[in-house]
Amino acid sequence: MVNIAEFTSRLKKVMDFHQLSASMFADKVGVQRSSISHILSGRNKPSLDFILKVTAEFKDVDMYWLLNGKGTFPKSAESNTTSTPSFFESNSESSGKKIQRIVVFYNDGTFDEYKK
Repeated sequence: MVNIAEFTSRLKKVMDFHQLSASMFADKVGVQRSSISHILSGRNKPSLDFILKVTAEFKDVDMYWLLNGKGTFPKSAESNTTSTPSFFESNSESSGKKIQRIVVFYNDGTFDEYKK
C-alpha cells in the first residue's frame, strides 16, 4: 500500500529537483493540471497510468522509489544500466524451471532485457 503523504513528498522532491511548478510538471508529464493539484493535496491517489507517465518522462525517477521510498533519487548512472533483478535468484527448484530472460517493453518502443 502506498503512503499518499510520503508519495506526495517524493513527487514534490522530483518537481523541486527539476525546478518545475505543478503546472509545468503536469504539462511535461502529459496530464491535466488539476490532476497534479489533486494528487499533491491528497484529494486523489495517483493512478498507475500517472506513475508510468512520470517514470517515462523522468528517467532519473525509479518507480519503486516513487511508490515506496525504496532506492534512490535521482537514479545513479549504474542503476540506469540493465541489471539482474533479484527474482532470478528465487527460482523454483522443485519444478526444475529457472528464469533465463525477461524482456520489458515500454510504450515508447524501447525495451530492457534482463538475463541471468
